[in-house]
Amino acid sequence: MNIHEYQSKEVLKGFGVAIQEGIVADTPEKAVDAAKKLSELTGTTWWVVKAQIHAGGRGKGGGVKLAKSLEEVKELSSKILGMNLITPQTGPEGKLVRKVLIAQDVYYPGASKPAEFYMSVLLNRSTGRNIIMYSTEGGMDIEAVAEKTPHLIFKEEVDPKTGLLPFQARKIAFNLGLSGNAFKEMVKFVNALYTAYEKTDSSLFEINPVLKTSDDKIIAVDAKVNLDENALFRHPDLFALRDIYEEDPTEVEAGEANLNYVKLDGNVGCMVNGAGLAMATMDIIKLSGGEPANFLDVGGTANAERVEKAFRIILKDPNVKAILVNIFGGIVRCDRVAQGIVDAYKNIGNIQVPIIVRLQGTNAEEAKKIIEQSGLKVLSAILLEEAAQKVKEVLA
Repeated sequence: MNIHEYQSKEVLKGFGVAIQEGIVADTPEKAVDAAKKLSELTGTTWWVVKAQIHAGGRGKGGGVKLAKSLEEVKELSSKILGMNLITPQTGPEGKLVRKVLIAQDVYYPGASKPAEFYMSVLLNRSTGRNIIMYSTEGGMDIEAVAEKTPHLIFKEEVDPKTGLLPFQARKIAFNLGLSGNAFKEMVKFVNALYTAYEKTDSSLFEINPVLKTSDDKIIAVDAKVNLDENALFRHPDLFALRDIYEEDPTEVEAGEANLNYVKLDGNVGCMVNGAGLAMATMDIIKLSGGEPANFLDVGGTANAERVEKAFRIILKDPNVKAILVNIFGGIVRCDRVAQGIVDAYKNIGNIQVPIIVRLQGTNAEEAKKIIEQSGLKVLSAILLEEAAQKVKEVLA
């Protein structure tokens, strides 16, 4: 689960990570009030107005601006709030900005140029260990750094038996070229950051940039936190940070119906029970000349109600030209699933796209008869190869 920058920073701050202070606002007037309060708390006389959406590259899209007066805070907030912000990570459709973060200026007008670093904590799935990835080239796209100057990206792997060891934090500070007080501050920063990552059951922490100020403080100027959804039952306070406006509305609706759904860009809708079978179904769609329009796992209890809901969600995608239902009847009997499909089809009515149904497992033959005798425009199959051929035919 993604959360906003201002939320990410509050999470980090709770574990002792030094951050760029800020106050969130949803109107220009509240933005001005936030700027005034921030000045009282930090002494800042300039402010950064930052759009709050779940996407990176906000500065490139015009979503991050520096205000040098309260009048500019109001003016810039008025422009950013309500804008459809397009960044390299939003796609051409962009995202609506509903909130802005009014943040202190940490670059200190007139002071010497600070240093910017990149740092992230994530799981290395090939080794089953967490790694801290870091670079002296902060404030830039890390992908570009990796492509052009890979020698400037460092990785520190953490043994789960021992956790992050003191020498590793010092090694990171050393590789970043720090000394004196900045060295000590970076060691504290790294330790606090890794603790926060572990304690929150996160799947990714990304701080870009980590700033060394002109007076040798180390702070997180930006923060991206991805929380592991499978662990959120342990963190109800973190789950409360969810912003459904930043999620695909169809995926939100599917989640409320306990359906595992991910929207894709293809033309063939998939309805399957089981994640492994879903992946195989998506592969067979590609082999038949189509492109999967979604990943949808209805789970082990593919009853009429769940099947109907799944159909309705798939049909909301205007790109869907056909639907492939691929159910293995192990826990659930295929004839009951078939009857559920027939009932769902009749309840929805006026389905314009072809539906191919492949049922295999317990009572598969009986299920095929139910589909064929229903009188509905539903094509039935038993073998996966047969289903793939029918998908190919309806797309031709």
